[in-house]
Amino acid sequence: MVSFDVSGKVAVITGGAGILCSVMAKELAEFGVKIALLDIDEKKASEIAAEINEKGGEAIGVGVDVLDMDSINKAKDIVMDRFGKVDILINGAGGNKAAATTGPSLSFFDIPQDALQWVVNLNLLGTIYVTQVFGKVMVDQNNGSVINISSMSAYTPLTNTIAYSAAKAAISNFTQWMSVHFAQEYSPNIRVNAIAPGFLHTTQNHFLLVDEKDNPTPRGKKIIAGTPMGRYGKPEELVGAIVYLCSDAASFVTGSIIPIDGGYNAYSGV
Repeated sequence: MVSFDVSGKVAVITGGAGILCSVMAKELAEFGVKIALLDIDEKKASEIAAEINEKGGEAIGVGVDVLDMDSINKAKDIVMDRFGKVDILINGAGGNKAAATTGPSLSFFDIPQDALQWVVNLNLLGTIYVTQVFGKVMVDQNNGSVINISSMSAYTPLTNTIAYSAAKAAISNFTQWMSVHFAQEYSPNIRVNAIAPGFLHTTQNHFLLVDEKDNPTPRGKKIIAGTPMGRYGKPEELVGAIVYLCSDAASFVTGSIIPIDGGYNAYSGV
């Protein structure tokens, strides 16, 4: 019988204090998953963990720098001391910054080197490093599910976001590479997949999509016009695919990148 039951599993979520991953954590906790929220902002991660615990779940907040192997290993030790295993790894740490984004005030030729490195390193290396550490735990257990966070910009690069688009395309590539590597070299019981969120309307990107009068910006209009469902997604709408990929129902699914985008990636514009 196909089972979507994930209760009792332990999930490590990097970027756990962020907008999307904190929603994932809270929703997974409702399904009975034990949560370790890893974030560079340990205070905020602990606050979100406390919210989960108050509602009857089980969660901890752990400080981590996903670009520092010593920090990742210390976080791993804390998680293992508390839960004894890692069934799920969600590599949610990532993001973009204005200094790595072209626009009226910043040309491609003037983007600072450190800004480009920051975006690529955080998104790509922050995923690879964490998978090295927690993937080894899964190898020792002979089971596990890794879920990376790709993006619509991995399929077709979005204007302005040079470093972010490149890093997300690399994450999709790494997801496929790692899925093959784990299955062939270590265990077919360790699966590696990714989700590729479409355009979600959150407080983080509100100013890019809506102006001060709550009217769509030119960029917002293009997004809605390119989304067949005619709306933005909600962070909660990412959770169904996450639960599926974490469960035994996806036992033969690895190397997949699942768009959750309201049809954006399927639409040619005509």
